[in-house]
Amino acid sequence: MTKEVVIITGGASGLGLELVKQFIEKNYLVCNIDRDYERMQILDNAYKDNYKGFIGDISDSAFVKNVINEISNLGNIKILINNAGEPSFKLPTKYEKEDIDKCFKGLRGMILFSTEVLKVKEEKDLKIVNIMSSAALRGNKQEAVYCATKWGERGYTESLKVAYKGTSVKVIGVYPGGINTEFYKNSRDYVSEEKQSTFMKPCDVAKTIIDNITNETNLTVADIIIERN
Repeated sequence: MTKEVVIITGGASGLGLELVKQFIEKNYLVCNIDRDYERMQILDNAYKDNYKGFIGDISDSAFVKNVINEISNLGNIKILINNAGEPSFKLPTKYEKEDIDKCFKGLRGMILFSTEVLKVKEEKDLKIVNIMSSAALRGNKQEAVYCATKWGERGYTESLKVAYKGTSVKVIGVYPGGINTEFYKNSRDYVSEEKQSTFMKPCDVAKTIIDNITNETNLTVADIIIERN
């Protein structure tokens, strides 16, 4: 029997790692893409039967093409989760080129992975889940460039929905608020450890996403906004 495959970008830590764990528990073949060599090696040793890791840069077109070609031979790709991304939280005049490039990698990766998976799936029988942020819904004082990329991801997501309306390709936008992960470790002037401790648990956010995108009904949840109680 052909394995059902879920692809997750940025699955070596944080929310992505929780998604990896919970999809493995549901007996999917999980293909995880991340650039963190050490953490990916740990996952390779921890998971065997239902896991395959790929180490590389999500914004590298050649890498993405090769990975998707390889994954397409492992099973039936059912779900693509574009989760990878990096923040840069600064006042508008403090942004440098490297901050801008870092923020835009997530958007480039989302486009590259979506495009290549749509090609190998022949534009049918696929769920594309784009995990963004509440920053895609509003502007923030110290998130100008980060918001710009998230608004770009939202625009791409909404355009995919229109392009594939009425087909077996379903596109889902996910907009979580603050999650208690290492995402903010380099931004302590903006998000203190005390403030971060009040954020949502990644395991709860992952479960909420999975419950909505794998439901058994003949319905599609188009947008998932997840906020703290």
